Amino acid sequence: MSAALARAASLLPSRADYARLPRTWRGDLVAGITVGIVALPLALAFGVSSGAGAEAGLVTAIVAGVVAAIFGGSHVQVSGPTGAMVVVLAPIIAEHGLGALAFVSVAAGVIVLAAGVLRLGRAVAAIPWPVIEGFTLGIAVIIFLQQVPGALGVTTTRHGANVLIVAGDAVADAGGAAAWWSLGLVAGVAAVTLAFATWAPKVPGSIVGVVAATVVVVWADAPVATIGELPPGLPMPAVPSVSLGAAASLLGPALTVAALAAIESLLSARVASAHSRTGAYDADRELVGQGLASVASGLFGGMPATGAIARTAVNIRSGGRTRVAAILHSAFLLAVVGVGAGLVSRIPLAALSGVLMVTAVRMVSVRTVKAVVRTSRPSALVFAVTAVVTVSVDLIYAVAVGIVAAAFFALRALAATAGVHREELPGPAAAGDERIALFRIDGALFFGAADRIHERVTSIADVQVVILRLSQVQLLDSTGASVLAEIVSGLEARGVAVLVKGIQERHEQMLTRAGVIDALAHRGHLFDDLPSAVEHARDHLARPRV
Repeated sequence: MSAALARAASLLPSRADYARLPRTWRGDLVAGITVGIVALPLALAFGVSSGAGAEAGLVTAIVAGVVAAIFGGSHVQVSGPTGAMVVVLAPIIAEHGLGALAFVSVAAGVIVLAAGVLRLGRAVAAIPWPVIEGFTLGIAVIIFLQQVPGALGVTTTRHGANVLIVAGDAVADAGGAAAWWSLGLVAGVAAVTLAFATWAPKVPGSIVGVVAATVVVVWADAPVATIGELPPGLPMPAVPSVSLGAAASLLGPALTVAALAAIESLLSARVASAHSRTGAYDADRELVGQGLASVASGLFGGMPATGAIARTAVNIRSGGRTRVAAILHSAFLLAVVGVGAGLVSRIPLAALSGVLMVTAVRMVSVRTVKAVVRTSRPSALVFAVTAVVTVSVDLIYAVAVGIVAAAFFALRALAATAGVHREELPGPAAAGDERIALFRIDGALFFGAADRIHERVTSIADVQVVILRLSQVQLLDSTGASVLAEIVSGLEARGVAVLVKGIQERHEQMLTRAGVIDALAHRGHLFDDLPSAVEHARDHLARPRV
């Protein structure tokens, strides 16, 4: 009982989370405000891009940001709406309506929370690097294409369609003053953002660009769409109300959202842990925190939340070292909503499209892509397949396909390590040695290589004794053990005596259960060293055959 209580307590906040605060509070304060400034245009843009509205993006950044910071497993993770989540949510909202958002957020949060309680956090370590990078590239392409209608001042009616189709239709339908104004705003915001990133990286260029674009639109009374009126504060929490049938139809989307939330949050936390000096993150607690964050966000009318690697990186670079920085980022956004809602409502949507287009481009590291592609052909293929499936089909399918492809190549490489080699008998040659076959089996004897080894050994002819050296077998599965039993029994049935040398202690139980030992003529055909096995083989040949 005490062990169970200790495990449960490890998933909850504690005073140790803030032990460093007396030494780091200045850095946390600066980092919190800096991340809040960076997060403001992203939260608005992601809310609009998902179809939920700018208010939902802000609510998510505020509510989920606080909850995940307090309950999560990383000291420096900043959570909120992200591009990957927008990619998943947009078709869900398009198909089921905005009313489904709250239920999906809460249901997905409960699923992620359950995964954390069940200690499934370390599962993300099984996702190969090429899959992660292909997934990231695919998301970046989708985010960029999603912004094409807004960048051209076109209102699309095909929210659930593939982004390639929507972007193509927007290009075909664009025209008039609205398109030129929108393109100009996008170009201006992108130029300002990239310029500040190059020459003044400590200044949030996206905010400068959005403010400048808003001033221009207001001054010129430009014919472009704006965010519109926002409430001067957070809405009251409410439990989602859906029918039983609607809830059943939304469980699939909720599972997809939950899987994405878990994957993205844990990947972000892992990267943050590697780039900060705040200690390791707790993967299971991180899932608990992200699950609670999505539940809370859904109750307040927000979106499902995940860890945001870009904002987390800004937090680390700005001096954030405890959870207080992420909490302050949410407090800053809440203050903006309370004081400046009227100003925020006048931000042109095209400016937010420019922010997201720049974000999409900066998500992809050319250096990392080159590294993945140059590592090996299988890595390059897994990377490309994951990226293509992400853009053309679905994010979760892309991860699944990528993992399967990576597993296939890994198994093929593992099978290549398995070998069976016929060797010369050690020591001086003796009469009859040509009727003794010595085989050394190396590497992984598993289902991917078992048939090849079976064929090689059993095809031997004109021998009376076969010695199998197993001391170099590094991996053995049940298929490999079963094939060994077939080899022994098949050779014995042909009148070929089989001697087995060097069974490792860790493999002995599996080989016994598979019937390898019982298939031998008698237990005396098991040896610990090769000279004894060879001597026994020669004695066997010297005996008169009945």
